[in-house]
Amino acid sequence: MSYTPMPAIDKQALEKWVPRTKTGKLVMEGKITSLKEVFEKNLPLLEPEIVDYLLPNLKYVRLDAKIVQKMTDAGRRTKFQVVVVVGDEEGFIGIGIGKAKQYTEALAKAIRDAKLNIAPIRRGCGSWECRCSEPHSVPYMVQGKSGSVEIILKPAPRGTGLVVGDVAKAILRLAGISDVWSQSFGHTRTTLNYAKAVVNALHNTYKFTTPIDWSR
Repeated sequence: MSYTPMPAIDKQALEKWVPRTKTGKLVMEGKITSLKEVFEKNLPLLEPEIVDYLLPNLKYVRLDAKIVQKMTDAGRRTKFQVVVVVGDEEGFIGIGIGKAKQYTEALAKAIRDAKLNIAPIRRGCGSWECRCSEPHSVPYMVQGKSGSVEIILKPAPRGTGLVVGDVAKAILRLAGISDVWSQSFGHTRTTLNYAKAVVNALHNTYKFTTPIDWSR
């Protein structure tokens, strides 16, 4: 499967957007100019249009698409399940799942869910072999887990590349990371759990405060 980034913003829907939440109104009024400011002020993110408005270069990659079935009193119900990850290649990443009878509807639901689950990540150069101070890798070793899958992301020097699986490569590229080493455990062939573990590891880069953040 090819993991080609695609634009994740519907410009026509964005032009017709009428904010219904406090956060959306602050964004429309120009009082909030960046998505990072939304998280710093601990504001709720309940409208995907907020992400579209503040991240015009947002892209998505479809990681998995399959047919799922459920037995009901009326018989077997069949739906499409799509897993999508969105990112701006500069430090924001989110993952979403969508289910529907039609594939296009399931894809739209997955993109919407991923936008609502988007969060910033901390990038840096935590490798003692490099020390270039450029945000090309993770700042320190982080760990993520989902289901039986567990992954450890380790800082790597510039030029190493992404030493991870194909699914993780697509996620890390959307996050804006180009060099990393990894170690994974569990049933990594399960695309959903593997992808969630990688995103969880990236979100854990903000799990605690570093000395750089003390002056804020």
